[in-house]
Amino acid sequence: MTSFVITGAERSDGTRADVRVDGGVIVEVGSLRAKAGERVIDADGLLLLPGFVDLHTHLRQPGGEGAETVLTGSRAAAAGGFTTVHAMPNTTPTADGPGVVEQVAALGEEAGYVDVRPIGAVSKGREGTELAELVAMARSRARVRIFSDDGSCVADPLLMRRALEYARIVDGVIAQHAEEPRLTVGAQLHDGAVAADLGLTGWPAVAEEAIIARDALLAESTGSRLHVCHVSTAGSVEVLRWAKRRGIRITAEVTPHHLWLTDECARGYDARYKVNPPLRTAEDVTALRAALADATIDAVATDHAPHPAEAKRSEWSAAAMGMVGLETAVLVVQAAMVETGLLGWSEVERAMSSRPAEIGGLVDAARPIAEGRTADLVLIDPAARRTLTTADLAGRSTNSPYLGQELPGRIVATFFRGSPTVLGGRLREPDEIGTAW
Repeated sequence: MTSFVITGAERSDGTRADVRVDGGVIVEVGSLRAKAGERVIDADGLLLLPGFVDLHTHLRQPGGEGAETVLTGSRAAAAGGFTTVHAMPNTTPTADGPGVVEQVAALGEEAGYVDVRPIGAVSKGREGTELAELVAMARSRARVRIFSDDGSCVADPLLMRRALEYARIVDGVIAQHAEEPRLTVGAQLHDGAVAADLGLTGWPAVAEEAIIARDALLAESTGSRLHVCHVSTAGSVEVLRWAKRRGIRITAEVTPHHLWLTDECARGYDARYKVNPPLRTAEDVTALRAALADATIDAVATDHAPHPAEAKRSEWSAAAMGMVGLETAVLVVQAAMVETGLLGWSEVERAMSSRPAEIGGLVDAARPIAEGRTADLVLIDPAARRTLTTADLAGRSTNSPYLGQELPGRIVATFFRGSPTVLGGRLREPDEIGTAW
């Protein structure tokens, strides 16, 4: 590790401070002078934030390496300013026991771009019938603290209650994909005017809202922590507000695409806009933005879902669901929340760094930029603007809904444990990570 000083950067609260990093740790914050031979990064005009933490990333490995690997997904994360990602368990085989979660964690450590935290499945094979090895995964070397069957709902209330009880034992959290499956059979797009015009089977909002309400009551009865994945409807926001008023231990995330895009995007049958849960209406987007602004929704999570090109180049009904989003997350949040005046950068820091770190049990990552903190940092140029191309995507797949769109902001540098993974806007190669620079 090389000692270096970041000078002149603006922090999320609007103040300026220099930051000295040595040995992967922030050792000084204030008005600093560089020491002899010390590297200096002039960050005048740039914004310095703690590295982002994603609660919802699909890295596909093992089993889905044609779409993404832990290495390529980690590169995409670093390119987007992330220093920690939580890897969802819908892999082949499923991450439902110590063996697979330890494999994913080891692959993340080998890649070296970000801290890869595996999420364990709630049920064996994500089949929703038999509880997975929650305690064993929590006590494994991977130290799993989040459990989810994401991609599928834990629809059985008895299984969900038992999962909540076991999660409480290990101080973990159950992250629910809220979708009543009997209400979404054959569903293709939000149940509204656009789906009707296109002749697509509607996906009712109540399928999400009913599961959130049910699980909130189960969490209340068990005293356990519940996290709601990718909230997408105005009704879900109201259920969350009700649950939080009751003192239920519930948190929630929203994706950048649900803050920015609507079901109107689907009118051209472009399968890049096919996602689960589906894009909703403009009224839902407005409600989600307000809920993030008032912290009813706790965090932004990408639901980065890479697919090979052929999985999206088909008719709408046959196309895979999902979008890549790691590289563009903060750019979309800047457009949807900062430039609209709904959030300041300190609230972005809360929603994309400290709060998701708290939910995931990452004590150090939840701390602000201060002496003694691990140097997981991101430098952003908020004044930059560019039209997104595939060259801006660092992962293996390119199924981004933002290609060809102008987005604000640019990741200038990402530092993981004091080592630059992105520097000067350039993603560093694996043999450069952790070396002197």
